[in-house]
Amino acid sequence: MEKKELKIELPADVAAGKYSNLAVISHSAQEFFVDFVTVAPNMPQAKVQSRVVMTPENVKNLLFALRDNIAKYEATFGEIEHKVPKGGAPKSGSDIPNPFQA
Repeated sequence: MEKKELKIELPADVAAGKYSNLAVISHSAQEFFVDFVTVAPNMPQAKVQSRVVMTPENVKNLLFALRDNIAKYEATFGEIEHKVPKGGAPKSGSDIPNPFQA
């Protein structure tokens, strides 16, 4: 089977990227919605910077790709550790929320 090459264009306005320190994930039966948000400490509101809508199959492929890339990153640079402020957990309302924390 012949492998086809996919050419991907990265427009200049997209190449700069958007900073996000929080992702909010929701889903319906047909799609997953990933909202990338920038949250600032002690601010009562946050703005969604970008929303990505994907099929469940593509979200699972993304999960595998992220796991693979994290393993490669940690093999090169060391384990990514969850940072906790000195003296223990932060006071309520003073930290950026982390929905991934167990």
